[in-house]
Amino acid sequence: MKLLFLACLGPQTGNHTTAERIRSHIESAGHICELMDAAEFQSPAEVASLVSQNPPFEGALAIHLFKAGRLLLDTSVPFGVIFGGTDINEDVKVEQKRVVMEQVLLKARFAVAFTDKIKEEAEIFLLSNCSKIYVQPQGIHTEVTKTFCWTDFLRSSGVSREDVDELHVFLLVCGLRRVKDPLYLVQIFTEWHNENPLNVLVIIGPKMDPVLTLEVEAVVEQTAGVFLAPERSQQELHAAMKKCSAVVNSSLSEGMSAAILEAMDLGVPVVARDIPGNAAVVHHEVTGLLYSTPQEFVHQSQRLLSDPELREKLVRNGKIYVEKHHSPKRERETYLKLVDILQ
Repeated sequence: MKLLFLACLGPQTGNHTTAERIRSHIESAGHICELMDAAEFQSPAEVASLVSQNPPFEGALAIHLFKAGRLLLDTSVPFGVIFGGTDINEDVKVEQKRVVMEQVLLKARFAVAFTDKIKEEAEIFLLSNCSKIYVQPQGIHTEVTKTFCWTDFLRSSGVSREDVDELHVFLLVCGLRRVKDPLYLVQIFTEWHNENPLNVLVIIGPKMDPVLTLEVEAVVEQTAGVFLAPERSQQELHAAMKKCSAVVNSSLSEGMSAAILEAMDLGVPVVARDIPGNAAVVHHEVTGLLYSTPQEFVHQSQRLLSDPELREKLVRNGKIYVEKHHSPKRERETYLKLVDILQ
């Protein structure tokens, strides 16, 4: 079966990683799956023309009902959609977008939600047929194959210290866009760094919002203890995560954070903002630590640094949780069954 797969394919983003992983699942069964960036298309008519080319596509898939799924509304082929975090957390609040998403969901053969919570909210806000929505968490598998040196990494980010190996590095992994709220912890972290200069925050990820990127760069340049690192390949990023004191999340909303799951799989503690998408995978004091304010972030991080038993428990439980609930094998089986619905 020849499938068109539309997604937002910004470099080094969670969407891109997820799309590539799902594409590989589909192609492992002998299907042809052409992954394309939704941003390349201006209208559903363009996608309809592409789908009908010779040889034609026989089905389609999209991540994000509004950003990508709307482009499939004029196609004649059956399609399925995968909810992105923005769909339920942001886009349903805009009436025009919500109406379009309802149309997409009505026409789709199936929809995939990463969590039960996303499915429940879709049923409430989008008046959907619940039997059409399947819950399949993201499958996660990480493998660190690169050696890593904090000295070189941090110096490339502007850190010129002799005691690099003694630093407590908190790694905020996020694309620079508003919903990730990358500056949320900057002020409180600077205060904490001034109390103990060994504590540093490194923000790393692709520059997705040019205006916000300039803002972040300006703030970081004038802020002690906070550094902005250039984006790295996934292997290099995982190597950096493996060496840090904790992976941090400060997002305003999340569907399911791949960085959090990857950290758990790598045996790295997670300190995440207490929002529904994060709380769905980070169980406070079990698989990670949650915070609701910048001050609480410092408190939870201090606990993590001062309590080896707590750290060991979080690492152990996080690894077990990912292995149990985020199996790539189960994810592959689910998507192959769903592709059968399109045939």
